[in-house]
Amino acid sequence: MKIIITGAAGFIGMHSAKFLLERGEEVIGVDIIDNYYDTKLKLARIKKLKEFKKFTFYKVDIVNKDAISKIFLKIKPRKVIHLAAQAGVRYSIENPDKYIQSNLIGFSNILENCRNFKIEHLVYGSSSSVYGANKLTPFSEDHSTDCPLSLYAATKKSNELMAHAYSHLYKIPSTGLRFFTVYGPWGRPDMALFKFSKNILNKKPIDVFNNGKMDRDFTYIDDITEGIIKILDKPATSFDNKNKLKFNRSFGNAPYRIFNIGNGHPVSLIKYIKTLEKLLGVKAIVNFMEMQKGDVKSTNADNSALEEWVGFKPSTTINKGIKNFVDWYKDYYFN
Repeated sequence: MKIIITGAAGFIGMHSAKFLLERGEEVIGVDIIDNYYDTKLKLARIKKLKEFKKFTFYKVDIVNKDAISKIFLKIKPRKVIHLAAQAGVRYSIENPDKYIQSNLIGFSNILENCRNFKIEHLVYGSSSSVYGANKLTPFSEDHSTDCPLSLYAATKKSNELMAHAYSHLYKIPSTGLRFFTVYGPWGRPDMALFKFSKNILNKKPIDVFNNGKMDRDFTYIDDITEGIIKILDKPATSFDNKNKLKFNRSFGNAPYRIFNIGNGHPVSLIKYIKTLEKLLGVKAIVNFMEMQKGDVKSTNADNSALEEWVGFKPSTTINKGIKNFVDWYKDYYFN
């Protein structure tokens, strides 16, 4: 099976591609490899994927409609995992145009090609940030997502709406996955675990927002990847919506779904840091700060919809997940 993965040089994209390659699929990776963070890390991820004979890589920007269309025409994929996006809540406040270009125009180009080439299933990355100002926990797919607190969150909510329109109009099976604070080996340097590890080992202060009074549903990368692939293998149909499933609202006649993927066991930021200190063997120098714009105090995923649909829910503990990251980090940067 030929599967296109956009954002293949990214954290989740690389792991998803590796999973599919290991089970024998043909994966076509697409990524612009921009300089939002260290391109050396992105290139190292692609190098790992190129060890597989069934991996092909295209250095292309999804905003380039003609270039993306040529790839679809040449490859004629059966399924698409769309993970290419401008990430980061705080960065969206400083660079809004990048989010409009990549997350809206780029996503539109992917949808158009899925329509033109009659893709069997489009799975795309959304975010827990769409829950915004919602105070009900754990977050359920049926909760309101009408009050995003950042442009990044607004673009992810827009992706869900755009995908529904295409699913309804053209019967494209599409599934959006709301990721909850993903971490693990090969992670993003702009995420807390990566930044904390670097500063702690270099005996530099770490910035802890809202004076540490925050909880996050930290979700290990292997759980995220397994969820993505299980969902990829089971697209929704219009018939599924006519037989109203107990875990989700009806999506009309669209072969469309939205799922949370989170650990389901929020951890306080302070506990997270203490676990990291123990595994690194170094005490952190903490710089407590006020809450940043666009941020939320707590996240918590209700995974019951995901579990009922594919019989899976994330289960990796913080201790195991952080240990795996620390082992990778030391090996990558010091060996």
